[in-house]
Amino acid sequence: MKLNDQVVIITGASSGIGKSLAYECARRGANVVLAARQFVTLCQLTEKLQQEYKIKALAIQCDVTNEEDCKQLIKQTLVTFGKVNVLINNAGITMRALFQDTKVDVLKQVMDVNFWGMVNCIKYALPEIIKTKGSIVGVSSIAGYKGLPGRSGYSASKFAMNGFLDSLRIENLKTGVHVLTACPGFTASNIRNSALNKDGKQQGESTLEEQKMMSSDEVAKHIADAIENRSRTLTLTGQGKLTVALSKFVPAFLDKMVYKHFTKERDPLLH
Repeated sequence: MKLNDQVVIITGASSGIGKSLAYECARRGANVVLAARQFVTLCQLTEKLQQEYKIKALAIQCDVTNEEDCKQLIKQTLVTFGKVNVLINNAGITMRALFQDTKVDVLKQVMDVNFWGMVNCIKYALPEIIKTKGSIVGVSSIAGYKGLPGRSGYSASKFAMNGFLDSLRIENLKTGVHVLTACPGFTASNIRNSALNKDGKQQGESTLEEQKMMSSDEVAKHIADAIENRSRTLTLTGQGKLTVALSKFVPAFLDKMVYKHFTKERDPLLH
């Protein structure tokens, strides 16, 4: 399935992987619906995409934790385009704090955006995607295969995401709907800058070496390819693929490797 002339909804489209996906899908000829809380940023982005790629782009202010917002996102897409071919659930936040130090509300907030935000959008998009035999995409993470220290809420939300998408895929084996679970490794984006600390405030600066990570543009290209190829899963970066493999075969050894890796971040939580 080529993306040309398809209607693609992207949540969390104002920055990072979501913004890169907006450009990548538009470059391939898709009409894009961009959803995020930052409405002014989305409007500027849709204008650029329409001018540069001669496609139609629609900006919709949407907080994915609000079920009514998600319902309206699909409704406005149908009013404008009459169909939905692809829903990319990309909106997400992360956290950085040891669980013993963290307020439970921080974990709830991460789960509300990453997991329930996806569920809210899929609930209203699925009937339309069944009609078009289109694609549902979850932008998950390697943290959905291996729990990461200091990211308990984030890992929990991504494990939940992966399990939900697995169930959804099996339920739709005979409907023609394609379900893709995309798991990038560490990606250079602003997600860690806005990571929540133990009190639920943004940490403000990444503690990892962003310059060594895969770019969000490269991640977006791989995800777009996987949508067109109707791939079941996508695991990115050598480190990410190795992590998934080791978690299956030598999980205790991987625990020690992960612990050691996170002792090397700036201002480490583990010593």
